[in-house]
Amino acid sequence: MLRMPISFILFLFILSGCDHSSEYEIIYNDEESIDVTTKPVEDKKDTYTIAVIPKIDGIPYFKAVEEGALEAGKDLGVKVIYTGPPTPSSEKQEEIITKLIEKKVDVIAVSANDPYKLGRVLQKAKRKGIKVITWDSDTNASYRSFFVNMIDPEIIGRHVMDTLAIEMEEKGEFAIMTGSPTAANLNTWIDWIQIQQKEYYPTMKLVEVEYTNEDIHKAYKVTQNLFKKYPDLKGIIGISTVNPPAAAQAVKDAGKIGKIAVVGTSTPNLMNEYLQEGAAQTITLWSPQKLGYLTVSLAKNLLIDEFPYDGQNIKNIGRIKFNGDIVIMGEPIDFTKGNVNQYDF
Repeated sequence: MLRMPISFILFLFILSGCDHSSEYEIIYNDEESIDVTTKPVEDKKDTYTIAVIPKIDGIPYFKAVEEGALEAGKDLGVKVIYTGPPTPSSEKQEEIITKLIEKKVDVIAVSANDPYKLGRVLQKAKRKGIKVITWDSDTNASYRSFFVNMIDPEIIGRHVMDTLAIEMEEKGEFAIMTGSPTAANLNTWIDWIQIQQKEYYPTMKLVEVEYTNEDIHKAYKVTQNLFKKYPDLKGIIGISTVNPPAAAQAVKDAGKIGKIAVVGTSTPNLMNEYLQEGAAQTITLWSPQKLGYLTVSLAKNLLIDEFPYDGQNIKNIGRIKFNGDIVIMGEPIDFTKGNVNQYDF
């Protein structure tokens, strides 16, 4: 009989509420939402400019973040510049930030490809009077005012491990495919995945952690190599949104549907086909549009010296958690064959 760790039971409860409770509704487009706790604000200048920098430009996840960020800019009356590097490179991000400093933007909000390498340029921005925050992937805390995190890293890491364990009946070999080796958020999730495996699934074995640098073509080849290297492989966890569709496509092409489980973090649009045909089983994420909207909203508040606080109700987002200097946007959503058609992002 399969054991159910506490976190998994909690997530079964959460997931069961996904289709029926407002707790998981993506409400960033809810025009009727009213922020009753945020104080009325008086802008000190006519138009603020908020620069939002993703880890990499052009992949669907960060394009969805851009949609939310631009929508917030329009709603809040601020100019949003959304620009990122073509590869997940901290050096390229540094070049972009240097140009934004020259443009004299008011806020720099960055999803960092490295927690330390952006320190020099971000400190330069602060000396120039530019507010700095992070979102999606954090830097060292001394470089920014606060971090907008989409999810508690312990919750997402433990939960993704649980979703794979149930597909593999808690036994066998599995691999993890992640993005950049310096992405702080992904590394923290992997830590929690391994903690959960060691605590609750001792008959499962992690054989390898592979880095794909957010490149879907590389991810596909990595998956093929995993098949050759580990003929008894029974499961793959893909974190960073391009890895699960690449892994699922490789499973499909190799005729391994039903033999190798694929779970992880990705968008419902990227995974719809694979979930429907059984090449992947469960995909977990949040609304990236909502993350973009929240980041710009909090950046605008920071310009009038309003810091986030626990339980704050952000218009079109809902209530957020705040602990120390980290915002937690909310809880994750699971996408499966049964509900994936309900989402479009």
